[in-house]
Amino acid sequence: MKIALIAHDRKKDLIIQLCTAYQPVLEKHELFATGTTGLRISEATGLNVHRFKSGPLGGDQQIGALISENEMDIVIFLRDPLAAMPHEPDVTALIRLSDVYEIPLATKIGTAEVLLRGLDAGFIDWRHFYNSDEKDNLEPEF
Repeated sequence: MKIALIAHDRKKDLIIQLCTAYQPVLEKHELFATGTTGLRISEATGLNVHRFKSGPLGGDQQIGALISENEMDIVIFLRDPLAAMPHEPDVTALIRLSDVYEIPLATKIGTAEVLLRGLDAGFIDWRHFYNSDEKDNLEPEF
């Protein structure tokens, strides 16, 4: 699975704690992150993280582009709801794209933990359906 990891400045320590705690789960997957978040996760955990630009410089949009091309399976975006962000429209667009393309999205630590535990238990395997050519010919059965 392809997992995007994003965190606003006041949430970076928290996402590092999450990635440290769930390193055995995360190391089995392909990780992507915005600039500083990816660097800090990689330095703290040794995980291989593909880094995009920082969020305000277009990193959120780069991840959004992958979502729109069905190239992302999970988004963990620990955002700071109390801080005004100059790139708030990009944040909103990323969340909207996750909804449009049925990408599981966590914006707080509790939901992120549930997603990672579910990923490890196989509860997100339905994403494989969306990543296959069969999706064009079949309707999913839930």
